[in-house]
Amino acid sequence: MARDFQPVSGMETPRFAGIATFMRLPHIRPEEADDVDIGIIGVPWDGGTTNRPGPRHGPRQIRDMSAMTRHKHHVYRFSPFETCNVADLGDTPSNPVDVDDGLRRIETFYKDIVGRGIVPLSAGGDHLVSLPILRAVGEKAPVGMIHFDAHTDLYDGYFEGFKFTHGTPFRRAIEEGVLDPKKTIQIGLRGSAYDFTDREYGEKMGVRLMDMEEAVELGMDGVMQEARALVGDDPTYVSFDIDCIDPAFAPGTGTPEVGGFTTREAQALLRGLRGLNIVGADVVEVSPPFDPSGYTALAGATMMFELLCVMSEAVARRKDA
Repeated sequence: MARDFQPVSGMETPRFAGIATFMRLPHIRPEEADDVDIGIIGVPWDGGTTNRPGPRHGPRQIRDMSAMTRHKHHVYRFSPFETCNVADLGDTPSNPVDVDDGLRRIETFYKDIVGRGIVPLSAGGDHLVSLPILRAVGEKAPVGMIHFDAHTDLYDGYFEGFKFTHGTPFRRAIEEGVLDPKKTIQIGLRGSAYDFTDREYGEKMGVRLMDMEEAVELGMDGVMQEARALVGDDPTYVSFDIDCIDPAFAPGTGTPEVGGFTTREAQALLRGLRGLNIVGADVVEVSPPFDPSGYTALAGATMMFELLCVMSEAVARRKDA
């Protein structure tokens, strides 16, 4: 008999009590997760950070703040936990002192998860963690991507050609054939730059680059209409860097850029994903040392719940197809 996973209710047990898990869901070991449709996973690793470290601590604080999540979405009027089986699958293995080995460990974990038919929703970690996840999700065929970020993360290398940093994951993913650049849109780009080689590469490969100024002009509905038209019904990964949100709302991140989205605008953007064929998602770059209050982690947990809701509907549609 299939198991039914439900979060602990704050009406029954106070939200400050019990062992912290994502959204107060049961913690299930991956090898025992045969009944799980969507696995929420922590990736406590920031081996690709080039300036302000700390996202390795993100999953733990996001778990804690996600206790604020209740069962039903107030706009959709449904519970993603009733739409499909969701569980906290724990954290990936990682290696804080070796980038290559850390990436291999994360990739191996996700290939096992995806091989079991589980759709991953992840909490980073710096943005380099998206690369090993995409290696798993896009292993059989490249996926499209809707990417919310202040930065393209399309640079070729840092510090005399070092290829694996949080500024390079999507260039590597395109080169490795796990990400389809012509089905990729990057939303909210802004900030000063050392050069524009990242943008030049993206434009050459067919990535749709959307600066913050264009996003404001289009409005949130207009932004998502364009994103939806680009990816269509194709399998799509969603990557949400918390620094797409203005640091007034989310200061706890390694590379803050002023002039970003409000948390309300970010929620509206993610709600615009509804109906798409989402095969995985992440929220990355929450860095607790820069926001001990936990409000940035609360924003991250809230965006994960928004993603979970649209992902649960996508999983249910694929099951019924």
